[in-house]
Amino acid sequence: MLCRRRHKVHYATNLMSATPKASWGWVKALLHSVYDQPDTKSVNAQFDRILEALAEKLPRVAEHLDEARADILAFTAFPKEIWRQIWSNNPQERLNREIRRRTDVVGIFPDRNALIRLVGAVLAEQHDDWIEGRRYLGLDVLSRSRMALITTTNPTEESETMTPAAITA
Repeated sequence: MLCRRRHKVHYATNLMSATPKASWGWVKALLHSVYDQPDTKSVNAQFDRILEALAEKLPRVAEHLDEARADILAFTAFPKEIWRQIWSNNPQERLNREIRRRTDVVGIFPDRNALIRLVGAVLAEQHDDWIEGRRYLGLDVLSRSRMALITTTNPTEESETMTPAAITA
């Protein structure tokens, strides 16, 4: 689900391409009101209210929002305490800044392989940091968010609940 989601700022930029410039401010405010809701039910209700409000005045914008509903609301499938981390792309931006900083220090690379080695070293260093425990999302939160009922297509088999041990195995 996360791989399909769009970062909320990037989606807002895409939405503005379908929005008349005079309406940008209030359409962005409406969109951001979705993220201010306290729970999944409220998020979905607010999204429906926004669609209704935009349907009359800006039908193209309402259609754009409706088509992206699954992507925009994908975060609601996870526990509330990690919604902010899901919305954010800070770790990726931080990694990109570090790669840019290190390539700027070197300046000119003798060949493509030298660049690949440097970027690979930065990525390996980041991986080591994550392995050592500096995680953006803790394992306990991730395991709780992955616990879900497994349904089978064979009605004779019983459904079982995933355990954190099964997830990490």
